[in-house]
Amino acid sequence: MPNVIEELAAHRPVLTDGAWGTQLQARGLPIGACPDAWNLDRPHLVEEVARAYVAAGSRVILTNTFGASSLALARHGLADRAREINRIGVEISRRAAGSAAKVFASIGPTGKMLAMGEVSADEVRASFLEQAEAMAEGGADAVVVETMTDLEEARLAVRAAVEAGLPVVACMVFDAGRNKDRTMMGVTPEQAVEALLEAGATAVGSNCGVGAREMLGVCRRIRAATSAPCWIKPNAGLPVLKDGRAVYQTTPQEFAEAAALLVDAGADFIGGCCGTGPEFIAALAKRLHQSGDRA
Repeated sequence: MPNVIEELAAHRPVLTDGAWGTQLQARGLPIGACPDAWNLDRPHLVEEVARAYVAAGSRVILTNTFGASSLALARHGLADRAREINRIGVEISRRAAGSAAKVFASIGPTGKMLAMGEVSADEVRASFLEQAEAMAEGGADAVVVETMTDLEEARLAVRAAVEAGLPVVACMVFDAGRNKDRTMMGVTPEQAVEALLEAGATAVGSNCGVGAREMLGVCRRIRAATSAPCWIKPNAGLPVLKDGRAVYQTTPQEFAEAAALLVDAGADFIGGCCGTGPEFIAALAKRLHQSGDRA
């Protein structure tokens, strides 16, 4: 029987959401503070972000749990609250989604380097399993393992989510090499697809790193490597530094035009990452509607 990821992909393209961190910062989150802690301290503001994406047309929204593994939360002295932060993060997005959208819970990197021996594979697996189990308790429809640069860490996260009983989307960042088609550690799209599907992912893809047009080649290669659903969330172009801050100059309309090309290239799920917001998702929804694609 198809799981929720496959059911949605059967009616492609599926519009997902955009960035969360910058939206929380716009609501007062200090740079460098722990966004995930706001699930406990400012849940109404986290819910505002989720509701804005649903209103913009997202059929899948994520959760404010990207850095909520116990290993990542330890940097903020919150490792012992990982289960609570993840469960509540899912519950917040579920309230916002209602019957209009599905909730795919976000799992990001731990911030620890397996290859450097900073942490063991067993420790990473246990941290991700705790996170995924809390997400299942909160009622997540699926998990998105995202912004991964270490393929082994991504595989551990996928396996943990599967063990927790949730279907998984697994995404790598391809922004290295001459053609921006490899991970930081040199993994190709084809190698990532094979490894992530073997680990149990239902869908595979790429997020962050580059803009929509720069991601076209990677999207095509993922599509050529598998018939599994393809998930793509590019940045709003490439940023420039202004007063020490990364500023994205791509407009919502420009992003929508470029992101529509990714749908043509094979993306089943399409949304945005760094630099995007609800206005970008709304522009993409309009663009897909104009072209006759279901969003």
